[in-house]
Amino acid sequence: MCGIAGLFDTRMRREPPEALLARMTDVQAHRGPDGRGLHREPGVGLGHRRLSIIDLAGGAQPMCNEDGTVWVTYNGEIYNFRELAAELARLGHRFRTRCDTEVIVHAWEQWGERCVERFRGMFAFAVWDRGADTLFLARDRLGIKPLHYALLPDGWLAFGSELKALAVLPALPRGLDESAVEDYLALGYVPDPKTIYAAARKLPPAHTLTVRRGRPLPAPRRYWRPAFEAGARLAPAAAAEALAERLREAVRIRLVAEVPLGAFLSGGVDSSSVVAMMAAESEGPVRTCAIAFDEAGFDESEHAARVARHCGTEHHVERVRPDDLCLVDELAGLYDEPFADSSALPTWKVCELARRHVTVALSGDGGDECYAGYRRYRWHMREERVRRLLPLALRRALFGPLGRVYPKLDRAPRPLRAKTTLQALARDSLEAYFENFALLPAPLRRRLASARLRRRLAGYRALEVMRAHAAEAPEHPLSRVQYVDLMTYLPGDILTKVDRASMAHALEVRVPVLDHRLVEWACALPPELKLRGMEGKWILKKAMEPWLPHEILYRPKMGFAVPLARWFRGPLRERVRAALLGPVLGDAGLVDRATVATLVDDHLAGRRDHSAAIWALLMLEAFLRREAGEPARETPAALAGGVA
Repeated sequence: MCGIAGLFDTRMRREPPEALLARMTDVQAHRGPDGRGLHREPGVGLGHRRLSIIDLAGGAQPMCNEDGTVWVTYNGEIYNFRELAAELARLGHRFRTRCDTEVIVHAWEQWGERCVERFRGMFAFAVWDRGADTLFLARDRLGIKPLHYALLPDGWLAFGSELKALAVLPALPRGLDESAVEDYLALGYVPDPKTIYAAARKLPPAHTLTVRRGRPLPAPRRYWRPAFEAGARLAPAAAAEALAERLREAVRIRLVAEVPLGAFLSGGVDSSSVVAMMAAESEGPVRTCAIAFDEAGFDESEHAARVARHCGTEHHVERVRPDDLCLVDELAGLYDEPFADSSALPTWKVCELARRHVTVALSGDGGDECYAGYRRYRWHMREERVRRLLPLALRRALFGPLGRVYPKLDRAPRPLRAKTTLQALARDSLEAYFENFALLPAPLRRRLASARLRRRLAGYRALEVMRAHAAEAPEHPLSRVQYVDLMTYLPGDILTKVDRASMAHALEVRVPVLDHRLVEWACALPPELKLRGMEGKWILKKAMEPWLPHEILYRPKMGFAVPLARWFRGPLRERVRAALLGPVLGDAGLVDRATVATLVDDHLAGRRDHSAAIWALLMLEAFLRREAGEPARETPAALAGGVA
């Protein structure tokens, strides 16, 4: 993996300042500690930080064609580069290296903007074509690799792998996008194409941007989308066998590397499936890494150890403790904008552990979205059966009042927590799904937003993000929410979390479950093969029955959660008070001070569990403090007088 950066003059051919280009590049040195490259010419500058994985001697970037008229800076891996190189060689192109970077250069020469349609892998890159006076930006289909850009007031287009590459630019306007704040409080992340800054954008997954000098900046162009259209009807046994074969092939092509390689292993179905296929394809033991917690309700380490023994891996475990919350400030710097998925903490730790042993790690990310593994899918489909029986107006009249008066029983068994279900039945299908998994529910977001923020939002709700994607989604209720998650939650949360945490340690993470050919095949499977009754990922589990123990495949799903509620009431309570009741958060004018104080008091007193809201506000406060240039806070251990 690597970090890329660049400047393109959209108006003239001014020389890009070398010091500024170097700063944009070097602020991402963690993404590529093995090498640094810059290319400058009138009107354009490209920067690259390299993490050497393939062709260690010959893959330096930026890289050009034979006559120096086409240049590329690139982050990612193209797994079919050998086949493409052979095809391009037959078409007359000459190669000087044996790396995938040079394939991009010649693919652009041969196929232009449609070159991305030929690539199988994860990538974000920029091509500069001097002859066409054009800059071409591209991002992979699922959004595994990031790419940010901004058109500056002085006409320079700046881009970089991470938002920090743009944030170092003095000309970047630093005003916040208020709608992104609402999105963040609802989703826990800022969704594509927004960033926290109104002046900067993320290039969405499966999009390209072609910028020609002297012309207005166009809208990004989409080149791929997952189609939930029925493919060939397969019997369950045949589908399971085909899935196992396809997953094994997706793993196999990701085992090519000239550096040590391993895998994350949580003990869940997805990571265990990837490890099982790696073990089948590897001559020696696979190196696996797992995270443990002291709290039994959050600890999956024994399940991971069970899989490690079954697959004969060389297994390593790291324990996460409350004093690791000293990483709040580091995480805020890592993600460059507010990011409230608390599993970023154990993800950071498992990446740190993995990097001690390997340079490349495979993960199981994407299985829940592709094969309907989330619990929320099961409850959504149960509610859909009721929604189909009664019109929306009747459901609002019947279930709306019941949902308002029914008590909120957070600690009760799920069947008794009827308030959420009653409220969901009073909404349309998409809004119900959205509110069921929203980080903070709509009433709390309204109370939490300051009067100033509510005025600026002018009625905007984060639900609009979902509605925009749902307009393109398939009609089947399960496929519809899977599609929305593939477009939003997967790239905005899951893949962002893993990319930044892994790159912080110069670790490349490969994601075989999200091989686009496998995703296309999985999307075309009938919904009933994915969710059967209350059993999510049914077909994946059937496919893996010959490979993994039954108790691993069919145990209850735990998720990669952190025991924040107890930590906030115990060793971290003073950290919470200092951050959330201090001046930085209150003076920013984004949240209502009284509501924040009530949340903190209710949580610390044990009256309510507001751990998700508190974590989100902690990360927002850390971001705002960094924006203001204030120093990091003391570690939780210091504030609490030490943690045993």
